[in-house]
Amino acid sequence: MSVPPNDSDERVLLGRITGAHGLKGEVKIATFTAEPDDVAAYGPLASADGSVTFEIASLRHGGGSSVIARLRGVADRNAAEALRGTDLFVPRSVLPPADEDEFYHSDLIGLSAVSLDGEPLGEVVSVQNFGAGDMLELRQLGGRQTQLIPFESAYVPKVDIEAKRITIVIPNYEK
Repeated sequence: MSVPPNDSDERVLLGRITGAHGLKGEVKIATFTAEPDDVAAYGPLASADGSVTFEIASLRHGGGSSVIARLRGVADRNAAEALRGTDLFVPRSVLPPADEDEFYHSDLIGLSAVSLDGEPLGEVVSVQNFGAGDMLELRQLGGRQTQLIPFESAYVPKVDIEAKRITIVIPNYEK
């Protein structure tokens, strides 16, 4: 672990340390990359506040979208366990550009949501994935309540990053 240089570049969340693995300081990381191994492909990872960086010394699959990693400077289970819940970021500038119809979660958060008719619905406050695909968490207009919308073309027919707007069809689960 080391202190990173001051980086004003927008950062993108690539993973989260979910706990220790074994006795020798390895950590389990839930990855938010298309391929779990890619969490190590873009250089050192930084904590949410940017005060600490983590360099992955070794990596192996941990099942599903997780990996088991050895981080430089983390030598025992206690040190690894202390990192539980740490979000891992990289500067946006080190990531490849998104392809057409591909979006980084950070591009979607904060977009205004509108209906097919252009009526305001609310704002995208997060992107969740519980294993079956991405879900947009939509905070309804004028409220604190949120609703999960599948991030599929049937429910999200248009994403306009430049206009900071996303078109959403609210699912009707009563059919």
